[in-house]
Amino acid sequence: MITEYLKFLAKSSNQHGVHSPFVYDLITKCFYKKTDTAFIKLFSETKQQLLDNKTHIKVTDFGAGSKIFKNNDRQVSKIAKIAGLSNKKAKLLIRLIQYFKPKTVLEIGTSLGLGTSAIKIGNKESKITTLEGCPETSNVANQLFSTNNYKDISVITGDFKETLPLAIENQKLDCIYFDGNHTKKDTLHYFETCLSTINNNSIWVFDDIYWSEEMKEAWTQIKNHSKVTVTVDVFYWGIVFFRKEQEKEHFKIRI
Repeated sequence: MITEYLKFLAKSSNQHGVHSPFVYDLITKCFYKKTDTAFIKLFSETKQQLLDNKTHIKVTDFGAGSKIFKNNDRQVSKIAKIAGLSNKKAKLLIRLIQYFKPKTVLEIGTSLGLGTSAIKIGNKESKITTLEGCPETSNVANQLFSTNNYKDISVITGDFKETLPLAIENQKLDCIYFDGNHTKKDTLHYFETCLSTINNNSIWVFDDIYWSEEMKEAWTQIKNHSKVTVTVDVFYWGIVFFRKEQEKEHFKIRI
């Protein structure tokens, strides 16, 4: 991963040399802006509740599994510490949501609910549907939303192959956060399945695009898709836009 990051740094840039006004604004007014301190405090307090939770749960893994945990009996605090949304990602997610203000959001992969919380903190008006495969993890997330009074969040539990088609039926979505099964096959399947939901301003965020060779291949295929116009690779995420007025262009941006 360090080698990948060094390669990324060699090819990436900042706002200088970006000729697209849309992407230039995204970099200067969102990526390089400071996160609202009140929002950081709220996220930190939410995360701390999970870090203080010493309950053990039995995790059902549907995807590529964990590179760290050796079995399915896991302590909530350890999941939050090791596999939970990092503070750096959380701040960017909050800024991204605050910048675009999506009304309808789908999250594929709730986990303990930290990503969902960051989305809700970024825009409390967002109506969020979030999919989680594991029932015990879902329960922890639901409890977190309830404790913090995060409204308009619907958690759907079950295998994504069954829950995703139901969640997107007849829907147009402003934002999708893909943080589910990190396999090429599943990532591309979710991508294809969700194309029916796009509008011109939809923003899609793919987590961990350098997680494995498979994920790198999936990211390349997504970038090359005919409906995708602009992509922004910030290393830990790939961000996708479908704006018809933009010419097809791919950016690697250091954050």
